[in-house]
Amino acid sequence: MANLTSNFIGIKSPNPYWLASAPPTDKAYNVERAFKAGWGGVVWKTLGAEGPPVVNVNGPRYGAIWGADRRLLGLNNIELITDRPLEVNLREIKQVKRDWPDRAMVVSLMVPCDEESWKAILARVEETEADGVELNFGCPHGMSERGMGSAVGQVPEYIEMVTRWVKQHSRMPCIVKLTPNIADIRKPAEAAMRGGADAVSLINTINSITSVNLDTFSPEPMIDGKGAHGGYCGPAVKPIALNMVSEIARSPDTQGLPISGIGGVTTWRDAAEFLTLGAGNVQVCTAAMTYGFGIIKELTAGLSQYMDEKGFSSIDQLVGRAVPNVTDWQYLNLNYVAKAKINQDLCISCGRCFAACEDTSHQAISMSPDRKFEVIDEECVACNLCVNVCPVQDCITMEAMPKGAVDPRTGEPVRDYANWTMHPNNPMAKAAE
Repeated sequence: MANLTSNFIGIKSPNPYWLASAPPTDKAYNVERAFKAGWGGVVWKTLGAEGPPVVNVNGPRYGAIWGADRRLLGLNNIELITDRPLEVNLREIKQVKRDWPDRAMVVSLMVPCDEESWKAILARVEETEADGVELNFGCPHGMSERGMGSAVGQVPEYIEMVTRWVKQHSRMPCIVKLTPNIADIRKPAEAAMRGGADAVSLINTINSITSVNLDTFSPEPMIDGKGAHGGYCGPAVKPIALNMVSEIARSPDTQGLPISGIGGVTTWRDAAEFLTLGAGNVQVCTAAMTYGFGIIKELTAGLSQYMDEKGFSSIDQLVGRAVPNVTDWQYLNLNYVAKAKINQDLCISCGRCFAACEDTSHQAISMSPDRKFEVIDEECVACNLCVNVCPVQDCITMEAMPKGAVDPRTGEPVRDYANWTMHPNNPMAKAAE
């Protein structure tokens, strides 16, 4: 069987699945249950400096977006960092790490942007024998208004400065957690790297209001008639997270920077996608909050079976395999041609493909009087909208035309050059020919 053992920046765990810093990692009771279920590690919910206590709302803390079957697609969270005493958290972290020495124990931190505050809390965390720290530069609500969280994560100079303090005053590996609420995710990653970070983790939650109550006219979740923006997470944010992870993984300026992938990991396939795009491990939150800690069994079994089928014996063989295939639009092969094909045996004659193509696309699907739907090759531009709206899996597929075939739209031969040297967008293509 494939070996799922993970060694992420020197932090070892029996599998690459960690619970992200969030409500599921707020106390020893939860973390011990997670480890008994089989989770490889946790990032303990964010600790703050000693001083005035953090006070969370005593009302709804989550807004939600559901699919048609009421499957949870996204959560909007307005909860702050831990409101438990620092001393209690530190004592429990030390106890859990001693009881579970083979599991990863990383502690999330957020304190004001002054060196003494960071120096003080790092010394306290080191006493717990935790495996590392994660700097929470991503939280977009509540704490950011106090000059922490994403207020730091949106300023590369602050990221670099605080990361340098952490590396100077601590022996522990340092992971910098990045906010997605920024124009170019590569800039904060570069700043973390300059500051000496051992890794970055991303994405943290996205600024959001998930809904408005149309009776009270208040955003949800509603606290005494008022609402505030929160952080969006769950399956709906996965595409954004995958893109940002890949941007860092393929950038020459952050090449080799380890990445912990976060954002909507719900199945083993989600985890595998993050790994192939450059993440060394993954962190999970919403899936555990939706289905419980037992979901780890499906996550590990599925990933192990997939790796066996592909002939991969270790996680490292999977990490980054898709990165070379991520490119910029200008380098895509414009001579590649594909056409939609409808499997008449699977078609249920619902007409979704026809409606979508006729009304909003390229009028490339015909409908006969007896509701038989067929692709008009001459009009098909291979947009694959029909594939995405069809309710029957594999009923409509995209089939690439072989090299040397004639594109029915233009009458021109399909050259299918994959090499940029011969790409028609390359001004040197003619000379190369």
